[in-house]
Amino acid sequence: MEKQKGLWIGVAVVAVLLIAFALSRQGGQQQEKQVGTEPTQPSQQEQPKSGNPIIIGSILPLTGDGAAYGEPDREIMQMAADEINASGGVNGSKLEIIFEDSKCSGKDAANAIQKLISIDKVQAVVGAACSSEALAAFPIAEKNKIAFLSNAASSPDLTNASPYFFRDYPSDASQGKILAQVALEKGWKNMAFMQEKKDYPLGIYKAFGVEFEKGGGSIIKEEFASDAVDFRTQLKKLQVAKPDALFISAQTPASGERVLKQLKELGWTVQLFISDAMSGDTELMKRHAAQLEGTLAAEFGVDEQNPKFQHLLDAYKTQYKKDAPFQSYAQTEYDSVYLIVDGLKAVGNNGEKLAAWSRTVKDWDGASGKVTIEATGDRAGGHVAKIVKNGKVELLK
Repeated sequence: MEKQKGLWIGVAVVAVLLIAFALSRQGGQQQEKQVGTEPTQPSQQEQPKSGNPIIIGSILPLTGDGAAYGEPDREIMQMAADEINASGGVNGSKLEIIFEDSKCSGKDAANAIQKLISIDKVQAVVGAACSSEALAAFPIAEKNKIAFLSNAASSPDLTNASPYFFRDYPSDASQGKILAQVALEKGWKNMAFMQEKKDYPLGIYKAFGVEFEKGGGSIIKEEFASDAVDFRTQLKKLQVAKPDALFISAQTPASGERVLKQLKELGWTVQLFISDAMSGDTELMKRHAAQLEGTLAAEFGVDEQNPKFQHLLDAYKTQYKKDAPFQSYAQTEYDSVYLIVDGLKAVGNNGEKLAAWSRTVKDWDGASGKVTIEATGDRAGGHVAKIVKNGKVELLK
C-alpha cells in the first residue's frame, strides 16, 4: 500500500513538471514573437487611441438672478457644439463642453475655473457672462496658461487684462460713452445714477461719468446691493436732486426690475436710461412697456440680414421652442464656440497657443458680424444708441 501511494505521488510530480515545462515553452514562444524581426499587430486594447473628445470648459451664472442670461448662454453654446459635432467635430474629434455654475460671483467663478483646470484638465474656457466672473477668473487662467474667451463680460477693466484673456463682446466703455453723448446732445446736464454694486454696472458708470463730466455734466449716485429689495430711501434722495434723467445701471434684469417697480410706486416719472442687461430682456420690456416708453439704452447691435444670425435665431427656436433672448449677447455666445473651434483646428488644444492665436483673429465671419480681436484682447467695434418704443428696443435715429 505504501509503494502504491509513493508511485501515485511520483506520477503527480512528473505531471506537474510537464505542465510547467509546457507553459514555460509557450511563454517563451510568445516572447520570441514579440522580440523577433517581424512584430505582430498590437491587440485591440493596445491600439493607439484616436478621436478622443476635445473638452473645453465654461463658467456661467446658472443659478440666481444671473441665470436669466447664463442659462440661454449655456443653451446657445451647447447648440453650437452639437452643430459642430454633426459636421465632423474638431479635426475628427467630438467637442464636449463642461459647464460650471459661477453664479455671477467672483468667488464662485474662481472656484469653477480652478476645478475645470485642475480636475477636467481643460486648455480653454469660454463664457463668463458677468464681468465679476471674468475679473476673478482670468488671473487663474493666466497662471495656468489657459486660453479664456468671454462672450458677454464687458467691463472696461478687462481691457488689456491678460495675454490669455480675450472677448468677442465689446467693452462697456463704448456703452457708457455713447449714452453720455446722447444725454449731452439732449441738453441734459444733471444725471442721477442707481448703480448695482457689481463690476459690470460700475464699468458703465465710470465710462459714462468720464464722458458726461467732460461735457460739463454732473452726476449724483446711489448704490445698491444685488440682494436689495427696498430702494425707496435711495430713490427719494435722487428725486430731491431733480435730475434731468435717471440711469438704472443693473447687473441683471431681475434687480433692475425691482428698482422699476419701486420707482413706479413712488410715482416718480423721469427720463430713464438703462443698461443693456435690462434692455436685452424682451419680456421685461413688454411687462413695463408704458413705464419704459422713451427710455434710452445702448446695445451691441445685431444685423438681421446676416444669414448666420438668422440661422442662430431659427435653430434656437426649433431646438428650445422659444425665441432667443438677449440677442446682442446671443450672437457672440454662438460665435464664441465656433471661434474657439477654429483656434483648436489651427493650433491644437493648447492654451498658450490658443491665446497667441486669438490676437491674429481679423475679420472673422460670424453671426455677430466681422470679428477682430485687438492686441488688448478686446473686440474691435462697439455699441449703438437705442430707444424703447411700444415695449420694443429700436435704433435711436
